[in-house]
Amino acid sequence: MISFRPVQHHEFAAFADYFIADYAEEIAVNYRLSEADALLQARRDLESSFPDRESTAEQVLLCIIQDDAQHIGYLWYKPDLQLMSAYINDFYLFPAFRGQGLGSKAMKHLEEKLEEEGFTQLKLRVAAGNQRARHVYEASGFEVTGINMNKLLGNRT
Repeated sequence: MISFRPVQHHEFAAFADYFIADYAEEIAVNYRLSEADALLQARRDLESSFPDRESTAEQVLLCIIQDDAQHIGYLWYKPDLQLMSAYINDFYLFPAFRGQGLGSKAMKHLEEKLEEEGFTQLKLRVAAGNQRARHVYEASGFEVTGINMNKLLGNRT
């Protein structure tokens, strides 16, 4: 069984450490930034999204829990109460829990939770090279709605 609970104060630093490193790697690969620039951008993005850490209004940061006890990952989304939509910013399973169908179960549980709350749409962005995540999302019924593009300016290679 999959459930969610809010990230607690003592857990936020672990989330931030994971997220900054993971997001910086994605930024470096997909936007062709240096490792240092990607880390700086990832850190800035997290700090601007969570100025009050786990207590930040308008952001939902959850621990994904298996069998009422085991913390197996994180889910971060931002609800839009005007449009009754939610945007998934981050969905992460710890490596030991991947490939077991838990991502699909967590996504299904999120959909049911949001539907009960009156939400009508769920959105996200997935990196082009993240085939594992893309498989989970497509198996959950998500469809491609656009393509991100990037161009470096100046002498950067």
